[in-house]
Amino acid sequence: QVQLVESGGGLVQAGGSLRLSCLASGSIFRINDMRWYRQAPGNQRELVAAITNTLSTNYADSVKGRFTISRDNAKNTVYLQMNSLKAEDTAVYYCNAYINSNWYSATNYWGQGTQVTVSS
Repeated sequence: QVQLVESGGGLVQAGGSLRLSCLASGSIFRINDMRWYRQAPGNQRELVAAITNTLSTNYADSVKGRFTISRDNAKNTVYLQMNSLKAEDTAVYYCNAYINSNWYSATNYWGQGTQVTVSS
């Protein structure tokens, strides 16, 4: 059993910053790609940023230059530093990861989500 728990969401003014964290816990052999998604009301869930276990990253065009994804493999944690926040960044942010509980198969896990609200 593996759990992903996000933290760090909240209310911030436009132009401000927030740092999201996602801790993976449970029966973990290896954590592969880790990702942040977001979903605004009435919209589909979209990929915001991703990081591999070799620290390669990629970002949605809408957040490039403002958001930074990072991970601490020793702590089984992924972070999303969000700067220069805009009202359109308002959404529920979800952590996602492919995790091996053994050497031969990986399972896709989701966190419960954390609300980010940016006031303009």
